[in-house]
Amino acid sequence: MIKFNIPPYIGKENEYIAQAIASRKICGDGTFTQRCDQWLESQTHTAKALLTTSCTHATEMAALLCDIQPGDEVIMPSYTFVSTANAFVLNGASIVFVDVRPDTMNIDEKLIEAAVTPKTKAIVPVHYAGVACEMDKIMEIADKYSLKVVEDAAQGVMSEYKGRPLGTIGDYGCLSFHETKNYSMGEGGCLLIRDKEMIEKAEIIREKGTNRSKFFRGEIDKYTWVSAGSSYLPSELNAAYLCAQLEQAQMIYDDRMSSWNLYYELLSPLSETGKITLPAVPDGCKHNAHMFYIKAADLEERSALIKYLKAQDIYSVFHYIPLHTAPAGLEYGRFHGEDIYTTKESERLLRLPMYYGLKPEDVRFVCDKIIQFYQ
Repeated sequence: MIKFNIPPYIGKENEYIAQAIASRKICGDGTFTQRCDQWLESQTHTAKALLTTSCTHATEMAALLCDIQPGDEVIMPSYTFVSTANAFVLNGASIVFVDVRPDTMNIDEKLIEAAVTPKTKAIVPVHYAGVACEMDKIMEIADKYSLKVVEDAAQGVMSEYKGRPLGTIGDYGCLSFHETKNYSMGEGGCLLIRDKEMIEKAEIIREKGTNRSKFFRGEIDKYTWVSAGSSYLPSELNAAYLCAQLEQAQMIYDDRMSSWNLYYELLSPLSETGKITLPAVPDGCKHNAHMFYIKAADLEERSALIKYLKAQDIYSVFHYIPLHTAPAGLEYGRFHGEDIYTTKESERLLRLPMYYGLKPEDVRFVCDKIIQFYQ
């Protein structure tokens, strides 16, 4: 059977975890956490990277740093994971959903400004499939209305927009290291902080509202509770697992990109005849081969294709159910404008197997079966 996802494993993970155990320092901010943070800062050139227990928690931290209050409004696409909205709903915000672009499934930057009201506090672009949103336009709107920008770059590690790593363009960037992502620590994430003056506040929030980080750096002789916060610090064991993969990030990137390119090459004839739609990568965007998806004609055809592939021992999946149609979406948010593409395109989209180590012959087998389906 060709699985949809196999979590990445390089080979040094066990060794690094053993080293973490031997160090007798298995809570967070040990050697491996610091190595991960330093790698991310070097890779992204951002002011500060803070490893977190999940991308969800990184986004919750960003909401706190943006000072989201009850009654504030936050603009985002409906086609995203629930964590994107939950982080702001937990602080009392109302979510304003806008439609997506059908080519990238990213928020339609041309519709954002019309959704801005006096209550709007932030914009949350989601870089779907590791392909960047149109950040120049989004930042222009944010500057015009003095809005915060939190990039949901959960799928965007090693992706870029006009040469800038995703997650570093807005005020904050949120990365994911879940087992389904290109680089994994099982459950985990990272908060990227653009502006140096926000680093100390972020460290306090991450360390249960204490200035413990300053204490460990020797900047103060004792630490205490100084602000509201929570526990967003991952275990050193998780960080050790991730560290092994970040050290080989380019190798993983190249392997996934090879699979992505092979999918695109083999399925292009179906696209050229109008049978399916393939992913689009706009000029100026460098993606990371996080996923390969195709779009069928409609929901009925997609369901039939999933069933057909399953019968061939190929596991393919659809993705998000638009948040504005969910019970919580109806309670905590509203859709601004017309849902022209979000629902229609989400019902067409089908994700194919994609992971580090996926064999070329397996990619060819998947593509052969898709071609047979359409024949």
